[in-house]
Amino acid sequence: MPYFGVHESIAGGFHQAVSRAAANGFDTVQIFSKNSNQWRGAPISDEAADAFASALEQTGLTSPLIHDSYLINLASPKSDLLEKSIAAFADELQRAERLGITSVVTHPGSYTTSSEQEGIGTIVRALDTILASSPKSVTVLLETTAGQGTNLGCRFEHLAEMISGCSYNDRLGVCFDTCHVFASGYDFSTQSAYEATMAEFDRVIGIDRLKAFHLNDSVRENASRIDRHAHIGYGKIGREPFGFIVTDPRFAETPMYLETPKGTTEIDSQQLDWDVVNLRTLRSLAENK
Repeated sequence: MPYFGVHESIAGGFHQAVSRAAANGFDTVQIFSKNSNQWRGAPISDEAADAFASALEQTGLTSPLIHDSYLINLASPKSDLLEKSIAAFADELQRAERLGITSVVTHPGSYTTSSEQEGIGTIVRALDTILASSPKSVTVLLETTAGQGTNLGCRFEHLAEMISGCSYNDRLGVCFDTCHVFASGYDFSTQSAYEATMAEFDRVIGIDRLKAFHLNDSVRENASRIDRHAHIGYGKIGREPFGFIVTDPRFAETPMYLETPKGTTEIDSQQLDWDVVNLRTLRSLAENK
């Protein structure tokens, strides 16, 4: 069975995110390394790093993941924003090493006033600059995107170009976000459609590059290019297609992180955390293979 994780707040310390994920029955956790809407974060103290490592050891959680700041745009044609983005992403990789985390996931970027090809080229050069002086123990996972506006990464070909163009492509992988892939126009609503989409991913990028999943249903329909996450089985993707993913033997040891809306719901007169409900759904699908 895959490692099921969840994005958790680091309020109260990095170790608290681990504790919250473990308390709800998850196998792993995704975090921000700092406030996601700020360029810089406070240095990570020895005490904070040690507490995080201790929490992982005590709970048995593995494969923690960092999601980078939403401000970062490695495709920006504006030199000042690009410079700040490069510095901020390099810092994310340093912070990951500080916490003993081996992967950082990022939305590739938006080309805004330039062009698709120029944006991809800018991302490649930015990654070369960053990875040349960043910890070799940390890999970068380029996330599939829904394709809103000028966002890059909504086509598998975008990610393939970024990876092949980078001088350090042995340190690049892909995070497959189900809502984003569905919204961008790829279909996996049936077993045959799922197999076709994964075959296309393998042909264009290589299935060995797929290192993590974000599991989210989609509020909007296929090819809407609108990024709005829903609870598993409560959106336009539906429950069954997630079963294709979680029972695929190729991903039996691939970490899969929920990024579904937070909150609670009432089931059988009982208030339950939505994260718990979504996890139960995923585990049920995985067990019914």
